[in-house]
Amino acid sequence: MYEYISGQLAELAPTYAIIDVGGVGYYLNISLTTYSEIEHAREARLYVHYVVREDAQLLYGFATKTERELFRMLVSVSGVGGNTARMILSTYSPRELQSIITSENAVLLKNVKGLGLKTAQKIIVELSGKTATLGLGEAEVRPAASNEVYDEALAALVMLGFAKNAADKAVTTVLKEQPSLSVEELVRTALKRL
Repeated sequence: MYEYISGQLAELAPTYAIIDVGGVGYYLNISLTTYSEIEHAREARLYVHYVVREDAQLLYGFATKTERELFRMLVSVSGVGGNTARMILSTYSPRELQSIITSENAVLLKNVKGLGLKTAQKIIVELSGKTATLGLGEAEVRPAASNEVYDEALAALVMLGFAKNAADKAVTTVLKEQPSLSVEELVRTALKRL
């Protein structure tokens, strides 16, 4: 029904955002991943998943279409509701979650608060192969030799106050283009993209 909601951030907390669109405030449940993407913004566009239940109508908001698609995949698994899916996406980034599902690491997935081993295994079985279509493979593109440079540059950007997801995206993009940069050069170049 709704594709996205775009407007001024009237209120923001780690679990929800209220977006003012022409004087109407929309309450959207969000993950910590989305929160970190929009926490310093005045305006936001969140991609929406709309849930109608017997006792409530809920909006879930996501900073990216990929995160929303992962949410939809998670809630399609029997026994996984919106709040559980949101908790999973708050614990792991979309790339980390894809990696956990691909490597069939149910023990790591069950570390999510409120998620048992059986449900974690069920998620892995039902979503195995489906997450490959999301285009999250960029993490594997990073050259192995530059892992230390990558880690140091990412840590530096996070310490400077940038959101981890945004910093990761910038550093990964720069490393794909120029894999032989030093940490200082990588940070300088990534700063220009943030």
